[in-house]
Amino acid sequence: MAAKFEVENLVLTTWLMVHRADALLKICEDKLFSEYKLNSERYAVLVTIQYLGGSAKPSEVARWLQRSPNSISMLADRMVRAGLITRTRDRIDRRVVNLTISDKGKDALKPATQAGWDFIQEILSPLSYEDRSTLINLLKMINYKTLDYLNPGADIERMLKDEAKSHDNLMERLVEYLGPLFLEPNLRVVRRERAHGEDS
Repeated sequence: MAAKFEVENLVLTTWLMVHRADALLKICEDKLFSEYKLNSERYAVLVTIQYLGGSAKPSEVARWLQRSPNSISMLADRMVRAGLITRTRDRIDRRVVNLTISDKGKDALKPATQAGWDFIQEILSPLSYEDRSTLINLLKMINYKTLDYLNPGADIERMLKDEAKSHDNLMERLVEYLGPLFLEPNLRVVRRERAHGEDS
């Protein structure tokens, strides 16, 4: 009985810690991006539009952010009123609406992205290269199970491969957007930790 309680308590604690970490990260991001008149949701929309080439359909943004089209449409309404994005009709098909980052949005996005990257480095700094690799693998397992739950019968492996490819492309775009120098501090840490691992 005691052993079963301990196992179930560990399951619950794990679940609560995952949710708590997610909630705390969002609070931190909202605080960070507020310095640039953004919040985590608005920043995510701007980053997605930038990643998709500077203009995107609301449905594309919703798919990338794993949000409902209706929620993105309402969020876009608020961002248009704030002057961060504009809505334009497609020249060929007038039924199609595209979201485009405004000059005001661009002015906020770049410094916010640099600040966001610095924040990521700070939060993950206690974790070694090996710790981060382990954490990624554990989160991949959770990601797999949640995708399987939401998409019964789907080819989850294919979905994960497409997701991984998108993440690789995102890093390439990030380097193009901010310049390669923003990666140097982290690359030095990775090289040092890898060298330390080989020596031990």
